[in-house]
Amino acid sequence: MDEDTTRWYRLAELLPAPAAQDVKDCWDIGEQESGLGMLVEGLLARQIPVAAVDRARISVLAEQWGVREQLAPGLVRCLGDGGPAPLQLLDDGDEAEVVTGWPEPELAKLVLVPWIGCTRCGRILLRAHAWEPWDDLSFLAEHYVVSTPDRASAQRIFPFDSVSEAFAELLHGCPEA
Repeated sequence: MDEDTTRWYRLAELLPAPAAQDVKDCWDIGEQESGLGMLVEGLLARQIPVAAVDRARISVLAEQWGVREQLAPGLVRCLGDGGPAPLQLLDDGDEAEVVTGWPEPELAKLVLVPWIGCTRCGRILLRAHAWEPWDDLSFLAEHYVVSTPDRASAQRIFPFDSVSEAFAELLHGCPEA
């Protein structure tokens, strides 16, 4: 079993056995979008406490599979487990605070949306979007950005297809960990 499958199965196992198997089956048949919806709906319906890091992991998977906007409101309503919360979802599915004016040239014409914050060091994972002519953010992020702790510039910039790597940097690259 590869790392992605292992991660998916572990998150599915937050649910009771029959529901967990349904989510695992979605992975196996290539229906990740449906599986993520079933996972979040199952956690909410059963009021299952979820660790902050797992909520963030689910949000990253939802971003990867193009359903983050749909699942974000439910995901932030999931019960916390009361444990340490090294990460915090900043994205509640509504319009989030946007950041502009950072010095990095690749971010010059993009709007940065705070997404996941590290509660230990203050760094933030942001999604960098183009502002579309119809007066809204682009559906897909063009970059993922890990901010400096002072939130004034980028510590690392990741390409559009590297959301998992950007999340890993936020989680494992924390100087306070």
